[in-house]
Amino acid sequence: QVQLVESGGGLVQAGGSLRLSCVASGRVFPVNTMGWYRQAPGKQRELVASVTSDGRTYYSDSVEGQATISRDNANAKNTLHLQMSRLKPEDTGVYYCNLKAWVGLNIDDYWGQGTQVTVSS
Repeated sequence: QVQLVESGGGLVQAGGSLRLSCVASGRVFPVNTMGWYRQAPGKQRELVASVTSDGRTYYSDSVEGQATISRDNANAKNTLHLQMSRLKPEDTGVYYCNLKAWVGLNIDDYWGQGTQVTVSS
């Protein structure tokens, strides 16, 4: 079982920056993808950015150029970060950390509890 714990959300003014972090604990299989999803009020959860265990990154169009995703796998810890800058009110939402691990032919899917980000105009 894997547990994901997010931190770093909060209230920030438009144009500001913040850094989200997520720590994965438990049995994390080595081939995996960690990512951040965002759920804005009244909208579906959407993928914002992700990074594979071998370092390949993906960014949605909505954050391309204003976000940097990174991960630290040192010392058997899987820590995920999302650095966001030039925040806009439309970046408001609950940000969820996700881990997808390939276990044989199966994919184990884990979610954190979410952290609220509110960007005021």
